[in-house]
Amino acid sequence: MSHPPTGQITLLLLELSQGKQTALDHLLPLVYDELRRLAAHYLRGERANHTLQPTALVNEAYLRLVDINQMQWQNRAQFFGVAATLMRRILVDHARAHNAGKRGSGETMIALDDAVSFFEKKDLDLLALDDALRELAEMDEQQSKVVELRFFGGLSVEETAEALKISPRQVKREWAVAKAWLHQQISRT
Repeated sequence: MSHPPTGQITLLLLELSQGKQTALDHLLPLVYDELRRLAAHYLRGERANHTLQPTALVNEAYLRLVDINQMQWQNRAQFFGVAATLMRRILVDHARAHNAGKRGSGETMIALDDAVSFFEKKDLDLLALDDALRELAEMDEQQSKVVELRFFGGLSVEETAEALKISPRQVKREWAVAKAWLHQQISRT
């Protein structure tokens, strides 16, 4: 799978930040496949009769992304980080609505990223993960952002470092500590 040049996406995001709405027409084709890959990843472990499909998740996230008023886009990493956060919120809202309809009788499960060693081949309650991430954000905002960008955004260590304006070495440290903490929190549930 080939990715469009990072610079091309960044340039279009900068143009969008400057109010050039024509940049949207060029941006969507460049980011759609990556957004769809992220959405499919999130939905891979959902129940078989899940009503939210990858295309719908991408469309809703993209509409929210481009509707963010006065967002000063800086680069591709920031864009996909924000996209990952929006997808997470959409899925959590969807899970809450689904569980509210059943009054808690069903759990919404999501298979977590195979690339994340501690999460490998483990199904996890998305709501428990969201609760743990909120608690982590209260204790350490940066670790929470690293998890969102790496896990939910699918960004590399380098892209995460660029988005957060920290060193790759620091991203690796924060990632390791956050994973250990999340493992402990989620294991308790």
